[in-house]
Amino acid sequence: MSAPPPYPNQPQQPYGYPPQQQQPYGYPQQQQPQQPYGYPQQPQGTQGPQRPQPQRSPLRGLITAVVVLAVFGGGAWYVWDYNTNPNGGKAKKEAAQAARAEANKKYDPQVGDCVKVHDPQGEPVAEIVDCGSSEAQYKTADRLIGADARCGAKFDYGIHVSIRHSSNYTLCFTKV
Repeated sequence: MSAPPPYPNQPQQPYGYPPQQQQPYGYPQQQQPQQPYGYPQQPQGTQGPQRPQPQRSPLRGLITAVVVLAVFGGGAWYVWDYNTNPNGGKAKKEAAQAARAEANKKYDPQVGDCVKVHDPQGEPVAEIVDCGSSEAQYKTADRLIGADARCGAKFDYGIHVSIRHSSNYTLCFTKV
């Protein structure tokens, strides 16, 4: 951005600075310290009114301390309760994990376990059952590791299990 063109009979000043006062012809120019732009000139030797320093109330300090202690105390209580409450928090989370692990164990037969095969949505699942029950259909005979493992002719049924981030295997069953 450029400065506006100078007006006739007026000295050019840098853009953004206040114009300097012209002294009438024949009078000596007086030296005065420059004030920042936008501040009113004050006579020399005088100072503006003094502001009294604000007094801090002891009550204000006490209220601040109580609020800080309440925030930290509430956080400490929450952490303590989360870790020690037998009906919630950490104990509840661990109990839910143990229940999920137990439920998943029901669908992970090992060699020698009797199973009942479910076929939800075309994906066969082997559920472990008691070998003496009427639900037992097959007995787990072998577990072959690998994505391309196939059960041989000596087995009656096979299920290929593909688990993400784990090894794939095939369960081979014989009739009970």
